[in-house]
Amino acid sequence: MGTKDLSTPPVLEKAQGSSQLATFAAGCFWSVELVFQRKDGVLQTQVGYTGGHDNKPSYEAVCSGTTGHAEAVRLEYDPKTISYDDLLTIFWNKHNPTQGNRQGGDIGTQYRSAIFYHNEEQKNLAEASKTKRQNNYDVPITTEIVPAGPFYAAEQYHQGYLEKGGQCAAKGCSDNIRCYG
Repeated sequence: MGTKDLSTPPVLEKAQGSSQLATFAAGCFWSVELVFQRKDGVLQTQVGYTGGHDNKPSYEAVCSGTTGHAEAVRLEYDPKTISYDDLLTIFWNKHNPTQGNRQGGDIGTQYRSAIFYHNEEQKNLAEASKTKRQNNYDVPITTEIVPAGPFYAAEQYHQGYLEKGGQCAAKGCSDNIRCYG
């Protein structure tokens, strides 16, 4: 498969025109990215690290559990095509938000569930959706809802990882997502 490109792309920091940013953590960022890539109105995605204390995190450091970062997906979306509420529904449906610092077999703080809001409206919508979603579970949802802080793009080889591996990222695709390491 060749050598891994360890360079990092520029961070997706600002939305263009009337588009907006959203940032979610829901386990391994590869499958979370792919589920959002497939949605109409999602203009671009970027996997990376956020919510920690190291200002130069690498995949290896994040996986060691010492940086405090979560694997996350930052996306730019067109709110005229897809609402933040729609993005929240996709987020909740993608993972089990009651598992704490894990998703399935992936265990560690980097796999925690979190919504990193970019403004007060996103915060309010996220909190309301969490309260509503809690009705579906007998155990508490562990999802953090916290302000979006510094976001560090993951190494280039992680960007679009599952798509590069042959999985469909086309808008509207409903193929099962297979996550592998």
